[in-house]
Amino acid sequence: MANHVCPVWVGHLLASPIRKYFQDPQKILKPYVQKGMTVLDIGSAMGFFTIPLAHMVKVEGRVICLDIQDKMLLALKKKALKEDVFERIDSRLCTGDNLEISDLEAQVDFALAFAVVHEMPDISQFFSQLYPTLKPNARLLLSEPKGHVSESNFTKTLSIAEKAGFLELGRPTIFRSRTALLEKKGS
Repeated sequence: MANHVCPVWVGHLLASPIRKYFQDPQKILKPYVQKGMTVLDIGSAMGFFTIPLAHMVKVEGRVICLDIQDKMLLALKKKALKEDVFERIDSRLCTGDNLEISDLEAQVDFALAFAVVHEMPDISQFFSQLYPTLKPNARLLLSEPKGHVSESNFTKTLSIAEKAGFLELGRPTIFRSRTALLEKKGS
């Protein structure tokens, strides 16, 4: 696990409509996201998942998206305006050390961390900041690219998540990804 940051130019490639043929946000997220939910999109980049999430939660819901690069969030905001979902999105500039989510204690119904945890400088700190924001039994879909994260490193990440209080529910299949569905243990 390294402190690598996805370049902005790669963000344009990741947001390409062609990607939907391999990793369709609607199909991936539909089992977990419903109207009215508060959803956290960690490492949102230019909104490949954020925009569909905003459509799924409808006007009653909210999507909080986090990224460490202002240019990524700017591109996301433009797309959100074009898609008429801007009012449902709370975009936040964070750092690798501080997710800027301490105000969300027990408010999040579902969190998505797609191809981002391996970029965190301290994975334990990431999970310890995320955990309190989730409601009891809220779920986290954690997915990492196979090309960047080995099976053994993914297993280490899951072990860190378990120590933070997460329970693994399953391993959904997502194209070219190592994926786990985690749940905050009820309290």
